[in-house]
Amino acid sequence: IKDEESGYNKTLFCIPKHYEEDLERVFIPHGLILDRTERLARDIMQDMGSHHIVALCVLKGGYKFFADLLDHIKALNQNGDKSVPVTVDFVRIKSYC
Repeated sequence: IKDEESGYNKTLFCIPKHYEEDLERVFIPHGLILDRTERLARDIMQDMGSHHIVALCVLKGGYKFFADLLDHIKALNQNGDKSVPVTVDFVRIKSYC
C-alpha cells in the first residue's frame, strides 16, 4: 500500500458496531486478502512440487489466516493432478521480541 493511499470509505463495508468509532477507512478489503491467500496457496503448491509440506502456525495471532491458507492448499490438493502430504503443527510464542 502506498503512503498516499486513501483507502476505502468505511460505509462501503459491514463494520462491527464496537469498531465503528475507531475506524476511519478500510485499506485492504477482505476479498483482496482472501484472493491473496489463495494465490499464496497456489504459489506454495507450485514451489513445493511433490515435496511434503510442513505447515507451522504461530498461535494467538495467525490461526485464522493459517486456517484459510490450509483450506486453499487442501482444495488444490484434492482438485489437482497430484496429492502432496501436509503436516500441520502449532507453536505458541511468549514474546515476539
